[in-house]
Amino acid sequence: MEEKILTGKHKIVMCGTHEVGLNLVEKLLKAGINIDHFVLVDEKKARELNISGYVNFEPITMQYHIPIYYVDKYSLKSEKDLNFFKGNNFDLLIQGGWQRIFPKEILETLKIGAIGVHGSSYFLPKGRGRSPVNWSLIEGKKRFILQFFLLRAGIDDGDIFHYEMFDINEWDDCRTLYYKISILTAHTLIEFIPKLLSGQVFFSKQIGEPSYYPKRTPEDGLIDWSKSVFEIYNFIRALTHPYPGAFTFLKNQKVIIWKAQPFDTRIHYRNAVEGEVVELFNDGSYLVNCHEGLLLVKESTIIPMVGDIFNKK
Repeated sequence: MEEKILTGKHKIVMCGTHEVGLNLVEKLLKAGINIDHFVLVDEKKARELNISGYVNFEPITMQYHIPIYYVDKYSLKSEKDLNFFKGNNFDLLIQGGWQRIFPKEILETLKIGAIGVHGSSYFLPKGRGRSPVNWSLIEGKKRFILQFFLLRAGIDDGDIFHYEMFDINEWDDCRTLYYKISILTAHTLIEFIPKLLSGQVFFSKQIGEPSYYPKRTPEDGLIDWSKSVFEIYNFIRALTHPYPGAFTFLKNQKVIIWKAQPFDTRIHYRNAVEGEVVELFNDGSYLVNCHEGLLLVKESTIIPMVGDIFNKK
């Protein structure tokens, strides 16, 4: 890609908070995409807002000598934030894990627009909304469709200019899905940013009845041991790092389970109840009796004893 197409003539701003966005921006910069400004959330505000997967972009901005604007409000709904965008006359906005809807007033300051990236197992307008990576794993989906569009002030409702599809396999968790998203987002933006800047992109309207995933909170990570072993496995892998993790309780102590896998559906412990620890191995992993099978827990915040029973508190 010729760098002269992307530098000087057009101004690009990156709004980022998430580790997948950092991986993306590194690839864009190496490919010659010139970013004129970063819009970031400072670490203190990120902790207060409990932004999952937050990462500080400051080291890469220093490496490439790119100025930073730290937002007044994560929602960008402040006069200070609006004045920043008005004063810079950006052509194009790229986002890297910005978990808020961009206000219409901000979008109207952009000459070309803001690139939206959203995915689920469905083609838009189905599967709009929050936490689609987590929901896709929880629901046991087998594919993920990553869709690219120019943002409007609504929820994932812009006209689509490209999509990519990838597998959700039995070994994936939320982190590996983000790896796949990062790879395909970089490939797509490296190809399409020059086309967007030169007006050579065709758009398709979303057709059909929208559906929306609801927001998830850390409190939604409570494990229901009456679910099947495969449902519990999907739940755990959907909420592992960089998220707060699926959790349970043992004698009123919170236990986060970071890594587990279905172990067997034919071995039975006849007198065990759901959520009971039935085996403890030398490496600290252990088996939990579940509906329709056994779960092998490979990483958790405590190592229980055989006979302990996990519960809802």
